[in-house]
Amino acid sequence: MSHSVEIKNLDLSFGAVEVLKNLNLDVNDGEFLVLLGSSGCGKSTLLNVIAGLLEPTDGQIWIKDKNVTWAEPSERGIGMVFQSYALYPQMTVEGNLTFGLKNAKVPKAEIAKRIARAADILQIEPLLKRKPGALSGGQRQRVAIGRALVRDVEVFLFDEPLSNLDAKLRADLRVELKRLHNNLKNTMIYVTHDQVEAMTLADRIAIMKGGKIMQLGTPAEIYGKPQNLYVADFIGSPSMTFFEGRISDGKIAIPGHDLPLEGYEYASAPVNDQPAIIGIRPEHVLTGDNLRSAAYTTEVTVDLVEPMGSDTLVYCELGGQTFRIRMDGQAQVASGMTLKIGFNPAAASLFDTTTEARL
Repeated sequence: MSHSVEIKNLDLSFGAVEVLKNLNLDVNDGEFLVLLGSSGCGKSTLLNVIAGLLEPTDGQIWIKDKNVTWAEPSERGIGMVFQSYALYPQMTVEGNLTFGLKNAKVPKAEIAKRIARAADILQIEPLLKRKPGALSGGQRQRVAIGRALVRDVEVFLFDEPLSNLDAKLRADLRVELKRLHNNLKNTMIYVTHDQVEAMTLADRIAIMKGGKIMQLGTPAEIYGKPQNLYVADFIGSPSMTFFEGRISDGKIAIPGHDLPLEGYEYASAPVNDQPAIIGIRPEHVLTGDNLRSAAYTTEVTVDLVEPMGSDTLVYCELGGQTFRIRMDGQAQVASGMTLKIGFNPAAASLFDTTTEARL
């Protein structure tokens, strides 16, 4: 598979502070890649280096088999959409869309064709004669995306474009971005701290921490087989519950329980009596009729119940710590009641206590 963007041995430092460290990343042609991480992990910095807005300390950036490490942003064949809409307030929507094209001396007929196409794809035809001040946040962000779209580029870069919108608008525009990618088939690199955006939009996700990529994989790989403790804790809402224990004779012993591990797929085989951490997602805890398939069952006392509509989050105590269970929204459960629960080891994740790598 050919690569649209290649990042080779990239370093970036601000004085003595290393922000990106020997980072390597290949983005495939037509791929929707999401850079995900908490604030300060280096994801927006990496996007700005790809865009040419920051110069790397070392390493190279290649776009479409061309070394663009020192090229101007306008020479890189990219379109960028920022968190702030960055529209010219005195211009109409049409003026904002055509401004860059006129400066680039694109013929009038070609400009009209590109504007019509972008307006159709983003459903902003009725807005073309309005000024940004008369638009909602979602409409402004559509126009900002349209301004990148009319440039007719190979690679689109998005820097948290939905974070200024309310929850419903975010969900609506997320669907539109996915549809946009399906229609255009262009390479898109998208920065966010929102794991729901990452999981729903991405072909692959790169989870970053401290200027490094902790794991690169499909949403299913990241969710189902996190490669280290950080990724396991970061992905999932609410996150996994973790228990420290020791593995021996096909079981992991945590306080008060010996959990069987038969059926678990090891990434690297543990030694006997090895200290380890087991992570269990709230949605993988079995209750009710599903208990028939459980490899291990026990009883817990319900401490707290959070009804969330489509599902119910139940808090209890297990192995000396708070344990979360995700149940059906119609589940009849209340504080103080005894609840029988179970789990299957195949759905769990095991990590080395020292290296925090997946076992």
